[in-house]
Amino acid sequence: MVYIISKRDGPHREQVAAKDLIQKNRSKIDAVANHLTGGRWQQLRNPKPPEQPQPSGKLWLTPSAQPKEAEPYVRISRNGRVVIADLASSRQLHFIGELKGQGQSRCLALATRENGIFEPMDEDMYKVLADLEGASVPDETHEERLEQIIASRLGLNAIAKSVE
Repeated sequence: MVYIISKRDGPHREQVAAKDLIQKNRSKIDAVANHLTGGRWQQLRNPKPPEQPQPSGKLWLTPSAQPKEAEPYVRISRNGRVVIADLASSRQLHFIGELKGQGQSRCLALATRENGIFEPMDEDMYKVLADLEGASVPDETHEERLEQIIASRLGLNAIAKSVE
């Protein structure tokens, strides 16, 4: 489009004549533009809405949002945390304590305020496990034995170490 800039307000005679010429020859201009662009000009001026996907008739099963029953088990992690976790989701349910020390001098420290734990374990759980405070856990066999003892005292099923 051609614009003529001058001090006079309103459309100029030349602008009006150019617009009129373009309007009279719009169909020929569109035909030439379509020919030069291979039909792309018409697609750009009159875009089609994108096609909506057609349903295939298959139904997708979505899992229910209801939580499943927790399957608690006792786990001693590699960093020495002793927890009760859910078997299905592996989420921690309760923090029991941690193994402190190194090598042969490792021992169990229950989750109490005296041991520097901000959120201590339940009072009922502490009463059942209180005599395990300071129990020596020098190797993996003692870890497995400790897991079995805690599980039996809390009424949980013992899970084999291969679950981790």
